[in-house]
Amino acid sequence: MTQQVPSTEPELAGVRNFRDVGGLPTVDGRRVKQGRLFRSGHLAHATEEDAAFLSSLGLHTIFDFRNTSDQKLEGPDVELPGVRNVNLPLTDPADGAEFWKMVRDGEIDQLRSILADGKAANRMINSYRTIIAQRTAEHSQVLHALAEDSVPALMHCAAGKDRAGLSIAVTLLALGVELDAIVADYLESNATHRRYKVHRSSSSAAAYSPEVMELLSPLFDARAEYLTAAFETIEQTWGGVDPYLEQALRITPELRERLRERLLD
Repeated sequence: MTQQVPSTEPELAGVRNFRDVGGLPTVDGRRVKQGRLFRSGHLAHATEEDAAFLSSLGLHTIFDFRNTSDQKLEGPDVELPGVRNVNLPLTDPADGAEFWKMVRDGEIDQLRSILADGKAANRMINSYRTIIAQRTAEHSQVLHALAEDSVPALMHCAAGKDRAGLSIAVTLLALGVELDAIVADYLESNATHRRYKVHRSSSSAAAYSPEVMELLSPLFDARAEYLTAAFETIEQTWGGVDPYLEQALRITPELRERLRERLLD
């Protein structure tokens, strides 16, 4: 039975995990504007119809957080006339050609050795912590661009879950969106029609056995514990969201207010 996409959400044939972040509530009673901030998986396989829809959004900037190995594997984004493309590679939680080769080609014993007993989930948690701690320049660049002129904007990585998910979360923190709403939006990536499809080299039943899929699931799930680890890193390293924004991302109160004016009702 086909998963029904909500009627308010476009069905894109070649772009997964697309959604408008508009409508999320802030702690002071405002909401993120509709049609200003979008997120998705990569745009490399967008159809002509998908591209026409994306062009209709009036996008100013697309932020692509994929690295060169992602782009080699999937291809470059489709070009949308008049839209600026900014590539800001962030650390892939499953980074490394050898690791991805194992995910695609590994036998069950190999997968157990690198993913079983919580190793896969721990890899994701550590990666989220690392991105927050080490990629402050990239997140600063995104927020400064949004405050200046880069709206409407679309943020994406490969699956639209981890790197894009963190960058969207950082943006929503700067806007003062409620933490529960940020987590709820992040978890939307688990919907069947949004999930990144697992590709294995073999099409045999063994390649997609229940045990294999269970071993791989932490890499392809959006889990609240991952995003919580990112928030904890902000607290532990900087003492809270405000000092994180000001010290690590160089977001002054004036720039933060410009950001809120552009993106909040």
